[in-house]
Amino acid sequence: MRTLLSLSVAVLVGLLMTRVAKPLKLPSVTAYLVAGVLIGPYCLGLLGIQGLGFPTRQDVESLSLISDVALGFIAFSIGSEFRLSELKKTGRQAFVIGVLQALAATFLVDLALIVVCLITKGKLSIAQAITLGAIATATAPAATLMVVRQYKAKGALTDILLPVVALDDAVGLIVFAVSFGIARAMNDGTYNLVSIALEPVLEIVLSLVLGALMGVLFNWIERFFESNSRRLSISITFVMLTVALSKLSFTLGGIHISFSTLLVCMMMSTVFCNICEFSGEIMEKTNKWTQPLFVLFFVLSGAELELGVFSDIAIVGIGLVYIIFRSAGKMAGAAVGSRITKCPEEVVKYLGVTLLPQAGVALGMSITAMSMPNGGELIRNIALFSVLIYELAGPL
Repeated sequence: MRTLLSLSVAVLVGLLMTRVAKPLKLPSVTAYLVAGVLIGPYCLGLLGIQGLGFPTRQDVESLSLISDVALGFIAFSIGSEFRLSELKKTGRQAFVIGVLQALAATFLVDLALIVVCLITKGKLSIAQAITLGAIATATAPAATLMVVRQYKAKGALTDILLPVVALDDAVGLIVFAVSFGIARAMNDGTYNLVSIALEPVLEIVLSLVLGALMGVLFNWIERFFESNSRRLSISITFVMLTVALSKLSFTLGGIHISFSTLLVCMMMSTVFCNICEFSGEIMEKTNKWTQPLFVLFFVLSGAELELGVFSDIAIVGIGLVYIIFRSAGKMAGAAVGSRITKCPEEVVKYLGVTLLPQAGVALGMSITAMSMPNGGELIRNIALFSVLIYELAGPL
């Protein structure tokens, strides 16, 4: 009962906050995140009243299943943007921009934090700096998609934005795996080419293969049903099934095999939308069904934000450097990539700022970084600080 009450309160407070945000012309995503902070461990949760807030982070983390499913549906929505007819127009541009903005963010953060290493003499190591530089690649697809939906945005900027955000996940996985592998080698004194080069490539390839297979199977089974309600039910079932399969993780011949939930669900949606003639109708109905789920996802994300990181001056200082140089890298990389590929002027000017939100993928990377024997905790805290700032300011 307490869980149901907490979830009901979370959705209700989130929706009520949009009424406050509307006169201020703030995006709904920001309202949901603020609502999460209000009912989280640092505000209403302090009262310790079960059901009327989340007293501890463990209470929020216990609902991680909801976040996993929501991310699956977010990736499913973004994947529908990869129709072959559209990719012929924007595919090359999205690829060039996606790679350049990710690498520019990594390079500038690496450079800035290495300077911080030299100045602080011990507070931050070079291994930690290059790991944070890799985390800088990640962009939050959820916040981006929700803002685009709220304002029903259409045009050249939106057409290029969603493919770039989708590609960002693949680029980020490779950059993080290589950088983190080097960082661990600097700590341990041993280099493992399998974990640095092979495993991240395998994760991306296998995620795309699994997603493609699920897309073909989804299309085949969907044809056995004609009523709208049953087709919607099958769609929801397949997204949840795909999320579950993407959580598989095992070791084969000394090589760790895992999948990216975002990539698997995006690929399933991409294949389905390109081979199913009634995919547009199904996507529209699925998007309407998922709205309450997304509200809950962002409220829980807000409740999970770690406000305690403000108590450490060092984390705030390093975090601000990270935020400034990641933002500069994203904007500069997007602008240069847009110019190279001859995008319209509004894309050159504004694409960079739309890539600033950062959340789930970055936090996932920071959790992996926790395994670093020396300094994993600091990396996690700096990532938490940056996510707090980016999630509240990014959608705006």
